[in-house]
Amino acid sequence: MLDWTFVLEWGGFALRWLHVVTAIAWIGSSFYFIALDLGLHPEAVAAAGVKGAAWQVHGGGFYHIRKYLVAPAELPAQLTWFKWESYATWLSGFAMLVLVYYLGAEFYLIDPAIADLTVWQAVAISLGSLGFGWLAYDAICRSAFGRDNTRLMLGLYVILVGVAWGYTQVFTGRAALLHLGAFTATIMSANVFLVIIPNQRVVVADLIAGRVPDPKYGIIAKQRSTHNNYLTLPVVFLMLSNHYPLAFASDWNWLVASLVFLMGVTIRHWFNRRHAHLPAPWWTWAATLALGALMVWLSLPDGRGEELQEGAALPPAAARFAAAEGFDEVAGIVLGRCSMCHASEPGYPGIGRAPKAVALETPEQVARQAQRIYVQAGITDAMPPANLSFMEPAERAAIIAWYRSALRGPAPG
Repeated sequence: MLDWTFVLEWGGFALRWLHVVTAIAWIGSSFYFIALDLGLHPEAVAAAGVKGAAWQVHGGGFYHIRKYLVAPAELPAQLTWFKWESYATWLSGFAMLVLVYYLGAEFYLIDPAIADLTVWQAVAISLGSLGFGWLAYDAICRSAFGRDNTRLMLGLYVILVGVAWGYTQVFTGRAALLHLGAFTATIMSANVFLVIIPNQRVVVADLIAGRVPDPKYGIIAKQRSTHNNYLTLPVVFLMLSNHYPLAFASDWNWLVASLVFLMGVTIRHWFNRRHAHLPAPWWTWAATLALGALMVWLSLPDGRGEELQEGAALPPAAARFAAAEGFDEVAGIVLGRCSMCHASEPGYPGIGRAPKAVALETPEQVARQAQRIYVQAGITDAMPPANLSFMEPAERAAIIAWYRSALRGPAPG
């Protein structure tokens, strides 16, 4: 029998690998060009239209790089476009969103204690918010309000805070922060796909036709590129946050997410000033540390759990596992071997909050985490870590038999 859980786990691993690699490529090229642009120097003798140049050394070779204020007089024979790093990052990230949060919506996306949504409703909110986010952002940037960059950035920050709070009102804490990252990343990638690259194509078309390119296209693209520069670090934090319950599993998770956008600004501001060979604003590091300390304080344990409370109705997928043969035995195994860490108030020394915010103190909670238990403690011995609670091979076999029995059996009701 083909074990689809096994296939999905490896599929998720492959997608995550691809997503990380493409994100490294996109972020690396983005940071490089920001640093290059800010570090340009005027040359004593420069070609017409050249804004500045830079000499760089890397890999044993020297590079002489020039930037044209609008475009060169003639289109070069070979032109490298930096776009696929952005596209591949968004596409692989969206594929992971579908695989983990849409196909596993009852486990990872929906918490009835927050909002009692059906799967299709939760997915519709997710997709709708990503699309609406880009449309609203783009409209604001193109409006009169968006002509003042400082005013625009402040306005966009207020919107992001509202979105952060809104996601926590409909999704699990883990999904809320990840969706805020996806919301922001969608804006960033759409900036490349729908604004920056099209504007560059207009300039290239003008050069081919022998026309003088309009500098407004470069100005607009530069504005969107600057936004991407300041949003990059917060997006990385939000994408990593689903592995760290101290970030996503508190009552103030939306505020933690909001503060990280300010940290992104302070950190990038320091680097941008350095790249431009301007005095380093050392105050930004004090501000960053203060913001980080505030985030840590907001994440202090408050007794709030993300998991479904005992006695609440189980979603159909979890109900199938609760009704499967061997469930009572498995529930006893998990409660005995795992609940010292996976609890609302962990009893194991050094653990302040349940790993991944997964509580395993009731049979209902065990049923909701069936797939994770099967993967982590059944077909692998990843949990308990170092087998600290001495789970026996027979107990792992019981978990495997129970999980596969549920997959073979009819759905409850």
